[in-house]
Amino acid sequence: MIDHLTRAHRELIDGKRKSVVLRRHYDAEVSDVWQAITDPDRLRRWFMPISGDLRLGGTYQLEGNAGGEILRCEPPSLLKVSWLFGPDPGFSEVEVRLAAEDGGTRFELVHTAEPPEEFWSQYGPGATGVGWDLALLGLALHLEGGEKVDEATFHLTEDGRAYILGSARSWGEAHRAAGAPDDVVDETVARINAFYAPEQEES
Repeated sequence: MIDHLTRAHRELIDGKRKSVVLRRHYDAEVSDVWQAITDPDRLRRWFMPISGDLRLGGTYQLEGNAGGEILRCEPPSLLKVSWLFGPDPGFSEVEVRLAAEDGGTRFELVHTAEPPEEFWSQYGPGATGVGWDLALLGLALHLEGGEKVDEATFHLTEDGRAYILGSARSWGEAHRAAGAPDDVVDETVARINAFYAPEQEES
């Protein structure tokens, strides 16, 4: 699990709009990765069920999660969607780019949004970043023929907890590299850890 965590590069582009950027290599053909991120049957096997009018200009809805419009779709290299969740989602878009690299696929995901300042000051990039790290792990395991990660219990396993804490720490470093003070980074990472991997009480 940790090996998958260290394969990814993380970056925060900080402004009024915040962009979390994830890049990594998958040992799979571009066509296979493209199908895995766009085919509804495959998406439910590593991510979550999806419904809607799945074509350029159409809309989609992930079960219990985000929905939006398919803004760009250029097989097998570019997918861009609006990523809206909740009653007042504001601006939020996700773009995925794929390219052939070293016998496999270079995968890049950019999630750009305008989060409320009070939310950002509490949680920083890890609120979104850890979730995407978990998704990209699910995709990696799927491409390798493995089982889907159960996010409801993943944090209760030794490997899962280490992966989540490592992800939060890595997003803290991306936050620091983008100019956040050390105390802000430490506080936001602690809150992300408590959200994604809360300490379990002794029974």
